[in-house]
Amino acid sequence: MTTASILLLEDDLLLGETLGDLLEDEGYRVRWCRNGQEALDVTFEESFDLYLLDINVPQVDGLTLLSELRSAADTTPTIFLTSHKEKEKRKDGFTAGADDYVTKPFDNDELLWRITALLRRSGRLEGLCNGRLCHDAEHHTVLFDGDPLELTRKEYDLLTLLMRHCNKTVTKAMIEEVLWSAGEAGSEGAVRVYINRIKQLIGAEMIENIRGVGYRLVS
Repeated sequence: MTTASILLLEDDLLLGETLGDLLEDEGYRVRWCRNGQEALDVTFEESFDLYLLDINVPQVDGLTLLSELRSAADTTPTIFLTSHKEKEKRKDGFTAGADDYVTKPFDNDELLWRITALLRRSGRLEGLCNGRLCHDAEHHTVLFDGDPLELTRKEYDLLTLLMRHCNKTVTKAMIEEVLWSAGEAGSEGAVRVYINRIKQLIGAEMIENIRGVGYRLVS
């Protein structure tokens, strides 16, 4: 399983839900947007390991979105999902900065293979280290000074979220989105319990409480 995060841009409701479920079942963190402007806004709020973008979407199309991101020095690996089969349109996708291209309809397994391959080539599945903390994605473990931490699933999810945004504030909304699915009821009290438990393991000085906003891991 991997905790890599994916921004999914897809305006088709059924396909978006299907892809979201598929990716989450594989352990990916998914942020689903249904129009290009929403996706663009989200990239200013969160960091992602991979973009999975449809081309023909409302407001800002996928090609324009990726072009803007690349012009802002965003090198996040990107796969286009599209029904276009024309050679010229595929060329446009690669010119905009895409790393791969999947034509609809596609085989789910092949899409997952392409995602995994691209993440590995980009190094996004390798261990992430922040000072004394290292994330071993292959073994689903976080190491502190080289020793594995004993974490519950939600503690693990929370700590790796903080690590991906090291030295940046992780908002309460971001935490709730990662820790609880749509059908679950989360609480700030539960988050505080997880934060306090993590502080006991790595030291209270490594996690700052940004009052009323969220938390920040300090490397």
